[in-house]
Amino acid sequence: MPAPVKCKGSIDTVELQSTSSMVFAIEEINNSTDLLPGIELGYRIYDSCASVPVAVHVAFQFLNRLEAQFNTGKNCSQSGVVMAVVGDSGSTPSITMSQLVSAFNIAQVSHFATCACLSDKQQYPSFFRTIPSDQFQAEALAKLVKHFGWTWIGAVRSDSDYGNNGMASFLQAAQKEGICVEYSVSFYRTNPQSRFQRVADVIRRSTAVVVVAFASFGDMKILLEELSRDPSPPRQWIGSESWVTSTELTQYSFCAGAIGFGIPKSAIPGLRDFLLNLSPTQVSASPVFTEFWEDAFNCSLKKKKKMCDGNEDIQNLQSEYTDTSQLRIANMVYKAVYAIAHAIHNAVCQKTNAIAKCDKLIKLQSNRVLTELKKVNFSQNENDVSFNANGDPVAIYDLVNWQKSGSGIIEIVTVGLYDASLRVGHEFKINRNITWMEDSRKVPVSVCTNSCPPGTRKMLQKGKPICCYDCIACPEGEISNITDSADCLPCHKEFWPNAKRDTCIPKPLEFLSFQDILGIILATFSVLGACLAIIIGAVFFYHRKTPIVRANNSELSFLLLISLTLCFLCSLTFIGAPSEWSCMLRHTAFGITFVLCISCVLGKTIVVLMAFKATLPGSNVMKWFGPPQQRMTVVSFTFIQVLICTVWLVVSPPFPIKNLTTYKEKIILECALGSAVGFWAVLGYIGLLASFCFILAVLARKLPDNFNEAKLITFSMLIFCAVWITFIPAYVSSPGKFTVVVEIFAILASSFGLIIFIFAPKCFIILFKPAKNTKKYLMNKNQS
Repeated sequence: MPAPVKCKGSIDTVELQSTSSMVFAIEEINNSTDLLPGIELGYRIYDSCASVPVAVHVAFQFLNRLEAQFNTGKNCSQSGVVMAVVGDSGSTPSITMSQLVSAFNIAQVSHFATCACLSDKQQYPSFFRTIPSDQFQAEALAKLVKHFGWTWIGAVRSDSDYGNNGMASFLQAAQKEGICVEYSVSFYRTNPQSRFQRVADVIRRSTAVVVVAFASFGDMKILLEELSRDPSPPRQWIGSESWVTSTELTQYSFCAGAIGFGIPKSAIPGLRDFLLNLSPTQVSASPVFTEFWEDAFNCSLKKKKKMCDGNEDIQNLQSEYTDTSQLRIANMVYKAVYAIAHAIHNAVCQKTNAIAKCDKLIKLQSNRVLTELKKVNFSQNENDVSFNANGDPVAIYDLVNWQKSGSGIIEIVTVGLYDASLRVGHEFKINRNITWMEDSRKVPVSVCTNSCPPGTRKMLQKGKPICCYDCIACPEGEISNITDSADCLPCHKEFWPNAKRDTCIPKPLEFLSFQDILGIILATFSVLGACLAIIIGAVFFYHRKTPIVRANNSELSFLLLISLTLCFLCSLTFIGAPSEWSCMLRHTAFGITFVLCISCVLGKTIVVLMAFKATLPGSNVMKWFGPPQQRMTVVSFTFIQVLICTVWLVVSPPFPIKNLTTYKEKIILECALGSAVGFWAVLGYIGLLASFCFILAVLARKLPDNFNEAKLITFSMLIFCAVWITFIPAYVSSPGKFTVVVEIFAILASSFGLIIFIFAPKCFIILFKPAKNTKKYLMNKNQS
């Protein structure tokens, strides 16, 4: 047979306080006239030593009813019958115990077993608890980490049902919140020292500033002891309720600033006096209190060596047993006892005329208590007690913080509340300032990668968690306007990112305006050209009776000057923001005025040729090309262009458009041709007349006449054709507003070519060589 299992180690003063709280609650109920009047509850207390084998052993003890009665000296109606069990305080022993007692339909109410697995009613049908499930705590811890913006954390846990199940729930909730875990390690109090050293080294070497510890008090104490030997860099500890509310662990000053969830503390009237009411007789009669007394005062009650002298004062003892300022676990025990008492009361008592009467002799079965326990709903010391379908209470936690007092002592301060019953996003109520690690008032930062600013997006690093990423700038045309954006969003087609690429701004509109330098220069030359044509016309009109004016067909010359003036001025219609009317006007005005201009030049060329033919003997050609025929020629040629333009405007006229394709970062306002056939028909007709005029001028360039215009027309048409031939490739390839610039330049260049080569030599003679402006000089054929 194996040796009997024995408890080892020192006494747990927190558990001792919980045990005394249970006795206090039972005595309070037995003295009550409202709850179970006339009925006394008996009890038996076992020590499971936080050990599964010991817990199994004591469970078999009370299940087999080995003891005749619970409370010696008092008669119980059903000695030895167990109605319910309070405990265990650990999840793993509670799981084992529940599997045993549930077979006998005995209700088990734990005050400190928080494993979420115990909410499974198929496996643990008789299990209840007054402390919330770790499922709620795990979700609360994940929301707490998310609340303070921590996305890169470390995780340590007890290698037990409590730690493993709690951490699994936490990691699942953390993943949903977008939190990454750098490491997750486990340990247990019975592990060799080397295991704790490895865990401590992991914490020291990690880059995560925040450490979430889902561990029991005993395990955590050993880990913190190991860390105290060689302190790690500052760490922000986040604790589960099993250790973060323990005043014994506050001795580890490097954990100052720790934050976590605790069971809501509550005042239990009379409990402190009950705890301190320990007589030497009571202490000596109890092996547990004897051990506590000897450890607390460092003396012995039995051995003669360093005997207790009777002056030990428990009133001034600083111990977790006597500390009633943080009644958390003790309150859970208190509520558990009252829950069982209310279930028994509802099973054996009935209310008659506002007075409860109880059947003291009823043979009460444990399954009846189990049934009534599911329905209990009462308030004790302003604490509501009830269980849901899984045997769990409403999840409410105190948010606690380890803060240094003025004297340098670390105190556990309640700074807020977490209520799982509130709507999402409003579960936290923080009502006091929080002190963080290194006594800082600033929330520590714990991220794998610093936040990506607006204008960038996250790109995951290969082989690393999603919280580790590089920040890359948004591509051209896209923005991100939030921090840590996963993707960049394209701007609307009429918008473009600003320099920081965090917002879309309207694209600048580009067109050749009168404020542009190019627009000013071209408009100036246009006006100068028109003024030049008017001045030349004035000179010709003033000297209209002189031979040089009369010999060169003055009527066509004046008409040509008028058409040239219109050509110069029509270039102004190309400057400015395109509109529906300006688009139609600029192309049609240009086409018609230029045809009028070329028609006049063509008429003058024909006149020169006919004049030469008329000097031959017997020729009467001039009578077929007199002034009426010249006017008709100009009108006919011009009418054809008018007809082409009319058809173009009727079928598919030019219209303004926003060009979004040439440049990505700006919008070009331009005139669409409407019908490309119409545009090139207008240009083609101008080119046809110019080519015909050029050929005739070349044929007439050697005619013997001092005032022969054929040479001048040849040069002017040569320039005209050269300009418009080069215009075509330049027009097609020029982007944006430069397309309009090329078009205006072609109009001005060809117009200046005509006016300079045809009229400049004549003006020079009229103004500066009047001697040559005579009929004699005109008729002198031999003069050079």
